[in-house]
Amino acid sequence: MRIRALVTGLVLLLVAVQTWAASDVQSVRLWRAPDNTRLVFDLSGPVQHNVFTLSAPERIVIDVSGANLTTSLDQLPLKDTPITGMRSAQRSPEELRVVIDLSSQVTPKSFTLPPNQQYGHRLVVDLFDPGAAPVTADVPANTAPSSPVAPVSPTLPAAKLPIVPSSKRDIVIAIDAGHGGEDPGAIGPGKVYEKHVVLQIAKELQRQINAEKGFKAELVRTGDYFIPLRKRTEIARKKGADLFVSVHADAAPRSSAYGASVFALSDRGATSETARWLADSENRSDLIGGAGNVSLGDKDQMLAGVLLDLSMTASLSSSLNVGQKVLSNMGRITPLHKKRVEQAGFMVLKSPDIPSILVETGFISNPSEAKKLQTAAHQQALARSIRSGVQQFFQENPPPGTYVAWQRDSGKIVHGPREHVVRSGESLALLAQRYQISLAALRSANNLSGDVIKVGQTLTIPATTLAAQP
Repeated sequence: MRIRALVTGLVLLLVAVQTWAASDVQSVRLWRAPDNTRLVFDLSGPVQHNVFTLSAPERIVIDVSGANLTTSLDQLPLKDTPITGMRSAQRSPEELRVVIDLSSQVTPKSFTLPPNQQYGHRLVVDLFDPGAAPVTADVPANTAPSSPVAPVSPTLPAAKLPIVPSSKRDIVIAIDAGHGGEDPGAIGPGKVYEKHVVLQIAKELQRQINAEKGFKAELVRTGDYFIPLRKRTEIARKKGADLFVSVHADAAPRSSAYGASVFALSDRGATSETARWLADSENRSDLIGGAGNVSLGDKDQMLAGVLLDLSMTASLSSSLNVGQKVLSNMGRITPLHKKRVEQAGFMVLKSPDIPSILVETGFISNPSEAKKLQTAAHQQALARSIRSGVQQFFQENPPPGTYVAWQRDSGKIVHGPREHVVRSGESLALLAQRYQISLAALRSANNLSGDVIKVGQTLTIPATTLAAQP
């Protein structure tokens, strides 16, 4: 009898603990992206859940164990989504059921997230439109573009088709507005959200680039929704990008921190990414499509590694080059946090085939800079400085078959003085050959008595005029 009573007491205690520990669904948020709809359930604590679909009519059912609904589902913006309605029922004190009524079939994917600096526990349910493949790296970056995400199997770049020179195609710039959706990025005084400010700058940058003949700008994120970090570079690759520019607004614990910065990928980040791509033996057959249509499918591991390393090195060199031009132009209209391009292992900079830079337009945590970042005039000036740096880079390094390359080859471009930051393995003779100037002119422009240069040294490249080719 005592044992039975003890067992009964333990059972009652467990039930009481479970009931006491039930989490509240405190709010529900919704974002619409081009290919999916994301629902985020904000929770007071961790939960277990199960998601399944029903047909005729189409529905998604979400069973949440250990949860109570303490908010309304009636105020969600369902327009332009496949959701026609949402309803709920408390099946028991410990089990909540949410039913999503749909106008068409979708593919659901769900996961939970632990608390971060902005939010508590969350249950995320993504509803992918027909034909839109769910991705693995769905976890939003919490405070910075380098925040870790769940591992994802790489989708390697498809080989680009050879460009016919007579087509004179546009140079494509992919502009990535950082953060979005439930990931606000940094939050400045007065609840100024980074995700909103950088989208405005990105749209202005797109407008200015598209006004330049021979250039075309594509936005990676066009609205307020979240995109996983690796998918951002995949979108750029699908758009045929020649350059990837990620736009952000920095934050620091000290509100006095100020100034713009430009980042390229670090050497360590490049090395780890090379290893990651090479490890995926199933998908690396057309890896370097963007760097010369070199297929690696029939190459042994050593040769494939050499070819990929060459591609990553060339991409990083171009990233540093264009980054320095952007930084120099930004320095004319806003203070700089650092006068040289910084390097870090940001996920969005890890394309082995697309030169990529991350632009921190200023510190949104600084009250003065936050105020400026919200003004149309400063956004236009920032966009203009980024556009100028990008344009200068491609006038000097136009991809074959583009309108800008045709301009250069026709002798229509006169290069003004420019700068070059010396990297490991570069010599003065190599740079003279690259920029098509004499060694004597390069020595004279930099007051050099010999040919010795140092890594990190900034050289002035004198003005040149490219003669027309026959």
